[in-house]
Amino acid sequence: MQFEFMPKGPFDLANQNQYFGGWLTLGSDPATIVMAFPVEGWKGSAALALRQAADGRIVGEVSGPPELAEKARSQGLACLSLDVDGEGWPDVGRRDAVMGQLQEQYAYLRPVLFHSPYEAAAAFIIGHRISVKQRQVIMGRMAEQLGDELVVGGQSFYAFPGPQALLLLRSYPGLNEQKVERLHGVALAALEGWLDRDELRAMPVEAALSRLESIAGIGPFFASGILYRGAGLVDGIPQEDVTPYAIQNAYHLTESPDRVQLESIAQGWQPFRMWANVLLHVWVRSEIGLPRRRSFSARK
Repeated sequence: MQFEFMPKGPFDLANQNQYFGGWLTLGSDPATIVMAFPVEGWKGSAALALRQAADGRIVGEVSGPPELAEKARSQGLACLSLDVDGEGWPDVGRRDAVMGQLQEQYAYLRPVLFHSPYEAAAAFIIGHRISVKQRQVIMGRMAEQLGDELVVGGQSFYAFPGPQALLLLRSYPGLNEQKVERLHGVALAALEGWLDRDELRAMPVEAALSRLESIAGIGPFFASGILYRGAGLVDGIPQEDVTPYAIQNAYHLTESPDRVQLESIAQGWQPFRMWANVLLHVWVRSEIGLPRRRSFSARK
């Protein structure tokens, strides 16, 4: 299925890929990114090839079972935060000079999400106590060995294994017995609908976090990551320690803001508080770096 889509609000696909994606590209067209993933509903996988035309349009093609094409298209656009009307995103920068400067610096960057809350949950379980690079290697290897192969432009791309495949997993190099067991829990939660993106977005935040924390191996920090970077809440602020650190530096405060101060500053970011939060994270990691020692709490 081929389609065209005009983003609502500023959007630069190459810029998104530079800071977040790292997606594979077509050898015949390096400007075309390709993402492959199991499609929510778990009846198969699809690949989405996307490029941006000179006039800003997103030109895409879905490869995979025809009956999954529309769902795959929606899921891929959600991964890029393109399912959200971003025309009001620049207004945040007009109200808040600090945020406006960051928007200009990073070309109105939007959050890039995991392909689904299911993949986010699997990534957190796999990545626990190992580096991001190690996690990426393991997940890439699992995709090639256990996931579906999608061919785009004569190239093979591999989707992370769907929940049915994870349930069959008994052991895997780089994963201890506990991680395999917890991946089974993630797979069952996905099959039972507990990790549905639309449903998680529609729930009250505390209810969604409680649901996610009921999955074995998913604590407060992982639950927050799944909700905000898997489901993709647009207007909310997770409780962790990077945001206060970033705000202190970006707004030149003498000390780290408490939650009341943080929420007061963030009022000007509505209804894109999470987008602003992510932008601050990109800035502080790129320009300042994080303190060596930090502790996280998803909620207080």
